[in-house]
Amino acid sequence: MSFKHTIRNSVVFLTWIPVGYVFLNHVAQPCSITGTSMTPTLNPGLELTTNDLVLVKKWGFKRPHSVHRGDIIMFRSPYDPEKLVTKRVVAVQGDTVYPKHPYPKSSTRIPRNHVWVEGDNAFHSIDSNDYGPISQGLIVGKVVSVLWPLNRFGTDLSQGGRDPRIQLPEQ
Repeated sequence: MSFKHTIRNSVVFLTWIPVGYVFLNHVAQPCSITGTSMTPTLNPGLELTTNDLVLVKKWGFKRPHSVHRGDIIMFRSPYDPEKLVTKRVVAVQGDTVYPKHPYPKSSTRIPRNHVWVEGDNAFHSIDSNDYGPISQGLIVGKVVSVLWPLNRFGTDLSQGGRDPRIQLPEQ
């Protein structure tokens, strides 16, 4: 292989780096899910060392009405913006939620451009029952598919969740 051929291949490779960067930051990205707050939907095994690898769709989630009840989303934690958290959307703007302890109110109406999120595992989840509705501006993307382990590839993520305790807005 000649020096000229090596330089050409290197330049072609380098031109694809910005494409990869844009794709991973704005279109879709694989992410590892740790913890048990979304068990049994994500990380259903008993082994604490096994984490699901999921595909997070990032395109178009800053628009109002882009997130729906039942979606599993990844967002920046209201407690620590450096940390990404995965939870299920239970209620959207206009819905009334009857939260569980430790939330200080017996009911709350979800404000405009906010959502109420809860983990599927009620006993091991820090969610909107702790910090209230979250702004859609914190949402990074929607979890659309399990990529790994292979025996769970394509798992239906719409199944699961807890009893939502919500009242839908009147149409």
